[in-house]
Amino acid sequence: MTFETTDHTLSTIDGLSAVTEREWGGLGGASRACQAESRGSEAESAPVYNPFVSHAFLSSLEESGSVSAQTGWLPRHIVLRAPDGALEGAMPAYIKSHSMGEYVFDHAWADAYERAGGRYYPKLQCAAPFTPATGPRLMVRPGAGAASRQRALAAGGRALCTQLGLSSVHATFVPEAEIPAFEAEGYLHRTDQQFHFRNENYRSYEDFLVTLASRKRKQLKKERRTALENGIEIVWLTGSELTESVWDIFYQFYIDTGGRKWGRPYLTRAFFSLIGERMADDVLLVMAERDGRFIAGAINFIGGDCLYGRHWGCIEDHPFLHFEVCYHQAIDFAIARGLARVEAGAQGEHKLARGYLPATTHSAHYIEHPGLRRAVADYLDRERRDVAHIGQVLSEHGPFRKGD
Repeated sequence: MTFETTDHTLSTIDGLSAVTEREWGGLGGASRACQAESRGSEAESAPVYNPFVSHAFLSSLEESGSVSAQTGWLPRHIVLRAPDGALEGAMPAYIKSHSMGEYVFDHAWADAYERAGGRYYPKLQCAAPFTPATGPRLMVRPGAGAASRQRALAAGGRALCTQLGLSSVHATFVPEAEIPAFEAEGYLHRTDQQFHFRNENYRSYEDFLVTLASRKRKQLKKERRTALENGIEIVWLTGSELTESVWDIFYQFYIDTGGRKWGRPYLTRAFFSLIGERMADDVLLVMAERDGRFIAGAINFIGGDCLYGRHWGCIEDHPFLHFEVCYHQAIDFAIARGLARVEAGAQGEHKLARGYLPATTHSAHYIEHPGLRRAVADYLDRERRDVAHIGQVLSEHGPFRKGD
């Protein structure tokens, strides 16, 4: 696909190898360097660094075979270039032959459309694959004209959908600030809910604990003590500590959990080697060790202001060890690094008791067929009200002292 806008050209690329890391890193949210350069006057148009839209992360998914035509994630990224060829924007996108690995569920839409005689797949998915974390989807070079470049990218997704005869475009885990650009181009707004820890400038975990109701505070202290019984110790590994032998161990944890939960793990072993080479300083492994060997672990990614919890696995079961490794240790790390929040993945009301509060997530959906579009729009209108109500109710039942 290639077509001209007023002063730019929109086209598609079939992989991150078509652009350099330097080019991609100049887009808002794609690199720490861009975040540093844009701090100050252009803060609104320059999102903080998000590792899941970095060239290193997305190219590692492609080169490792984790995303490909064979896995049902065919890269078809939309790029926006200035007349001189400079990269001004990008929309990471994939032609999908299924709805797995997205965490924003449209299976019922697909089923209804196909029972009515339509063909829902293939569709276009704008996302960081397998990653339920909010991050830039309309990635543009910060500065004057950023809003118009975002609209051009959203329009490009819609145009590609029509040109290829796809049923729909789905931009998932979109920053709320990008929703107006999508809506202006005919996309429907959807909301959902996660649970995030918010760091209120705590100096230590104890500072956080004193904000909780007394009973909740005692429960968490007991839970953390119990998790580390039986001689278990916790180790943080990042940077050069992420050796191939460590990745071999963690991959076995990942395979075990993935096999039990989903049937087929998404990420290949090669993916972990590649991110270890390309973005090791943005990766944190929280590993549990007992009797001289690792028995459990969780992988986290370090963003500009957030720690993102992703995959967990273990080879021994111990009470509360999952909560310790995935949630409590993430809070410890965020406080130590001065990060504003922890996003510990999709769903999970059990996170509420551990200091993670409801947070609204957003997505945008363009539906080509008018009848399906009307039905989805009506459903989303009711769903948004339900999500807001549930979030309010859950917030009132958080572990914090009343008034805090």
